[in-house]
Amino acid sequence: MDTKPLRLFLTLADTLHFGRASTMCHVSPSTLSRTIQQLEDELGAPLFYRDNRTVSLTREGQRFQEYARDTLTRWDNLRHALQEDRRVLQGELSLYCSVTASYSFLYDILSSFRHQYPRIELKLHTGDPAQAVHRIQHGEEDIAIGARPDHLPGSIAFRPIARSPLLFIAPASQPQLAERLSGNADKQAWEDIPMILSEEGLARERTDRWFRQLGVKPRIYAQVSGNEAIVSMVSLGFGVGVVPKIVLDNSPLAARIRSLDVQPTLAPYEVGLFTQERRLEEPLINAFWSQVTE
Repeated sequence: MDTKPLRLFLTLADTLHFGRASTMCHVSPSTLSRTIQQLEDELGAPLFYRDNRTVSLTREGQRFQEYARDTLTRWDNLRHALQEDRRVLQGELSLYCSVTASYSFLYDILSSFRHQYPRIELKLHTGDPAQAVHRIQHGEEDIAIGARPDHLPGSIAFRPIARSPLLFIAPASQPQLAERLSGNADKQAWEDIPMILSEEGLARERTDRWFRQLGVKPRIYAQVSGNEAIVSMVSLGFGVGVVPKIVLDNSPLAARIRSLDVQPTLAPYEVGLFTQERRLEEPLINAFWSQVTE
């Protein structure tokens, strides 16, 4: 959009002097005069009274002055707003999540994010999701994906992405074991079952609570870090494990696993993003946070 004629007109309307107006606008007096003449020809009305000594606005010129000012103001506001919306964010953002979360959730989020903010450098660290809140609290990561704990610290912001049931799983190669444990939980049936459990985290807390309510001290065969390792050990026949359904659905070993229909069930996971509450207004974090709608 060529706004130069309007700006030249307004400068002349303010100074009412062709020499001063042309100097202020860095154009020759003849260019200024020619531009005003073109505007008058397009409008079909004179904008200025001019003689050898004075220049003044006509009534039509006064009306056009209001129009020109309003048009330029609105144009500048729109242009600045659009430039602000399209501002190029740059910097580095660290993300932490489990291997499963990296391809279950991050693919869709990052596909959109990378398109909108190509100059933000992302550093992805994977590990045990039980560490997600801890790493955010201690400033080790900018954003993490994990399961919302029963008691979330007030300094931590959480935005949900999905819900996933928490399952008991057994080796598909031992159908008798699955039949024995399915249905209403029986204390005697569970007392001698080797369990492969997370070292810490929400799944471990809920599993420990489940066994306490059953009145059983679980026989722990192994305590591991990360749900993927639990699926691997269960598929090899080492025992029964507890993992979120989303981990099992995305595991290459899913065909070697059988989920157990156990009652009572474990409470489901609520998976989402974590960051420090005080950092939500930081441009890089806000840009990533906004990729997920609650």
